Amino acid sequence: MSDVRATFMPIGLHEVDTLLAIETAAYAFPWSRGNFIDSLNAGYLARKRVDAAGQWLGYFIAMPGVQELHLLNLTVAPPHQRQGHARAMLDRLVGEGSALGAQRLWLEVRVSNERAQQVYRRYGFREIGVRRGYYPAGALARENALVMSLELGAGATAPGPR
Repeated sequence: MSDVRATFMPIGLHEVDTLLAIETAAYAFPWSRGNFIDSLNAGYLARKRVDAAGQWLGYFIAMPGVQELHLLNLTVAPPHQRQGHARAMLDRLVGEGSALGAQRLWLEVRVSNERAQQVYRRYGFREIGVRRGYYPAGALARENALVMSLELGAGATAPGPR
């Protein structure tokens, strides 16, 4: 279960090295420094989840659009996985998206990332389609992404069981 004393804070450009350290520990094909800098410079929603001692538990970055929000990256630091932090970050993201007037939350997830797909499905996301060759997968290889969506606001169903 996630730590109730954990809190969310905005991510600043001065924290890109920390983002990169967590990202490279968590993924075989991490975001680049440029991906993070571009997202932060664009003013996307970027929040870190930290414990009472200020240790990073994870982060998310989402791009607002017209009545929608696109989750670009949600990462739980490897030592803190399977403790409810992804769910807590989704709760925060849904709350912020709803406050911005978003009616739908979109994301892509690697077809090979079954654990993340389970988290998203349990939360209430539905599979919408597939983006062919969306993710890099090594020497000139590409991996498909599942496109998933969650309705927010009026008429949305509550997230699944915790």
